[in-house]
Amino acid sequence: MISVPYMLEYGAKPPRRAHYEDAGFDLATLEEVRVPRSGHVMMDTGVRVNIPAGYVGKLFVRSSVGVKRHVCLSNGTGIIDAGYTGTIKASLHNTGDKPVWFREGEFVVQLVVEPLAGAELVGVDSFGDVARGENGFGSTGSGLN
Repeated sequence: MISVPYMLEYGAKPPRRAHYEDAGFDLATLEEVRVPRSGHVMMDTGVRVNIPAGYVGKLFVRSSVGVKRHVCLSNGTGIIDAGYTGTIKASLHNTGDKPVWFREGEFVVQLVVEPLAGAELVGVDSFGDVARGENGFGSTGSGLN
């Protein structure tokens, strides 16, 4: 287990885990937020973290927010890189047909911290023989046939 230092802006709620075994830390909105119907809005948590090198923070909406309130992250998953120490913000998108309100201090998103596999992109002239090749979207079928 790693320790991730955090700091709070004035009025921010500390990150929480409902259960010790939970993957993510719930983060609350610093201010009341209104997400317009079919619209986007930026939400500030007021939480700052210092993720160690070799790790990455991934931001997701809490499952109840997505299922019950039809709100998702505008970019799918937020990435918090090691070295970023500003406040964690989330771009929320309302997929529903009514505006959605979040009260100040309401837990809306969750932060998952994971080890980051080291990778390096290396330019080559060809890939050689590979089974899949350029077959992409839908190339493996739906499984209904």
